Amino acid sequence: MKVLTFGIAKDIVGGAEMELPYEEGMTVLILKKAVLSAYPQFEKLNSLAIAVNNEYANDDLIITPQDEVVLIPPVSGG
Repeated sequence: MKVLTFGIAKDIVGGAEMELPYEEGMTVLILKKAVLSAYPQFEKLNSLAIAVNNEYANDDLIITPQDEVVLIPPVSGG
C-alpha cells in the first residue's frame, strides 16, 4: 500500500511516498509497527501521527487498500 510522507518523514523515507505490504484487517497500529520496522529512524521522533482519508486516525482504525494514508511527523515552527 502507498503511504505518503511529509516533513522529516519524507527525509527519513527518502521520498514523498513509500510502499508497505497490505494485510487484510490492517489497523493503524499495525501500520505504525511496519513503518518502524522498515525505518527505525522514526523511533527518534517524539510523535508520529497517521491520517487516513484526510483525518487523524486512532490506532484501532482498520485501513483498506483504497484509503489515502499519510504519515504526519511532529511539526515545529512559530
